[in-house]
Amino acid sequence: MKSVLLKQPSGFIPITMSLAALSVIAVHVSMLGVAPQADEGAAAHLWQILMAGQLPVVAFFAINWLPKAPKECLFVLAIQLAAAVSAMFPVWWNHW
Repeated sequence: MKSVLLKQPSGFIPITMSLAALSVIAVHVSMLGVAPQADEGAAAHLWQILMAGQLPVVAFFAINWLPKAPKECLFVLAIQLAAAVSAMFPVWWNHW
């Protein structure tokens, strides 16, 4: 059942969005380095959109699947949380 919930769009889309946000950070760092920029650029805005856009999808997933399959849903929510934290960590670490 865990793999079935991960195959649901509301299960894997937040994970994909977190990985995309992490990729945005990786590309930004590889091109411009880790020094703070004078102004927020496109990378910062794209990261913010990807991270904030996950919230309604995660809420839909939790509302839809938590009553039906609580253990499996919590497992997928934990993976989604880990992916989001991994995308937030470089921003926190570099004080952006």
